[in-house]
Amino acid sequence: MVSTITSTATPRLKALYKDTIVKELQAELGLGNIHQVPKLEKIVVSVGTGKNKDDKHYYEVVRNTLTKITGQHPVDRMAKKSIAGFKVRAKLNRVGISVTLRGARMYEFFDRFVNVALPRVRDFHGVSVQAFDGSGNYSFGIVEQSIFPELSFEETQLLHGLQANLVISGGNAAYSRALLEKFGVPFEKTGGKR
Repeated sequence: MVSTITSTATPRLKALYKDTIVKELQAELGLGNIHQVPKLEKIVVSVGTGKNKDDKHYYEVVRNTLTKITGQHPVDRMAKKSIAGFKVRAKLNRVGISVTLRGARMYEFFDRFVNVALPRVRDFHGVSVQAFDGSGNYSFGIVEQSIFPELSFEETQLLHGLQANLVISGGNAAYSRALLEKFGVPFEKTGGKR
């Protein structure tokens, strides 16, 4: 069952962003206009089906996982090109499933991910500092879905990973990192032996 957000209460991270983070970042980054402050616009959570593209059980498990952790129905991603070596036909084979989160659901998911799911990762030393692209967007991968508390033990028997892309306005990796640090994202410490 998909959870729906019926409350009129503003998500905690969104309120924190509007009330304090915007002013702090504007001062710290030396921005003249409040609209130049980086902002989290959307989060795209996706799972590639890979070699399991024809396995209906695997598809149902992945679809159920994305529905439960995001609170939104996922969309199928179909192949754009036919590749005979991989037995993939354009527009006929499903190569992945994704969900695009915006607004309240985005902030709720991000809050749960940073404060509940990430601390459950084994041997976690922080997320990579090098996962920013040229536009300041941030991407990270999760090896197994069992870190999400929304999923029961039975739903984590068939393990799969997922990819999340944070689309951040501002166009600068340094600005985006400053924003994510204010949200509480634990970046790995650089400069030391691993």
